[in-house]
Amino acid sequence: MRILICEDSVLLREGLVRLLEHSGHEVVAALPDTEQVLESVVSESPDLCILDVRLPPTFTDEGIRMALDLRQRYPELPLLVLSQYVEERYASDLIAAKGGAFGYLLKDRVADVTEFVESLERIAGGATVLDPEVVAQLLTRRGRDDQMESLTPRERTVLAAIAEGRSNQAIAALLFLSEASVEKHITAIFQKLGLEADESGNRRVLAAIAHIENAGGTPGTTQTGTTR
Repeated sequence: MRILICEDSVLLREGLVRLLEHSGHEVVAALPDTEQVLESVVSESPDLCILDVRLPPTFTDEGIRMALDLRQRYPELPLLVLSQYVEERYASDLIAAKGGAFGYLLKDRVADVTEFVESLERIAGGATVLDPEVVAQLLTRRGRDDQMESLTPRERTVLAAIAEGRSNQAIAALLFLSEASVEKHITAIFQKLGLEADESGNRRVLAAIAHIENAGGTPGTTQTGTTR
């Protein structure tokens, strides 16, 4: 996998380069800011871009604005946004934007090398991967929504696992349920949220989170790959 990194911290940037190269991937560019991101995407044709949320010169939202720009210009390019803390508004902006597969993870996740690399490969393969902390905040903030209130505690747990990009098989293993039971919970979730069940794993993630965040917006318009 060919990967572009945009991260201002020298230590983290070089650490990511070594980690990814050690895992058999090729880092085609490692940039300290967004100035050359678009040029590098055109010249290097990466399979995945990793961007920090806060980048020079203001260290506010340069990274997220570049991610949104990339999703608009190159909707099929998988993106991973890294953040030091849960920044709910930025996660919501990415969720609401049209585009391909993406991930939003806290930087702490990089410490678990195996899980981090697996997340990258899932995103590059078309999955949507959201940090559990981001999912928890989105679920909590919309917890008073009537439709969300209709979900049982088990259905909320399954929905959170879906939003993390887990397959039905992975959810079944996580919750010690049969896959048939997981499928029944998912069907109930979509019915209660007024969403049409879809075989596309990423579409269901985006639809569920978009509904939670936007309280009945028009979800499910993004076409992405399928999570197995």
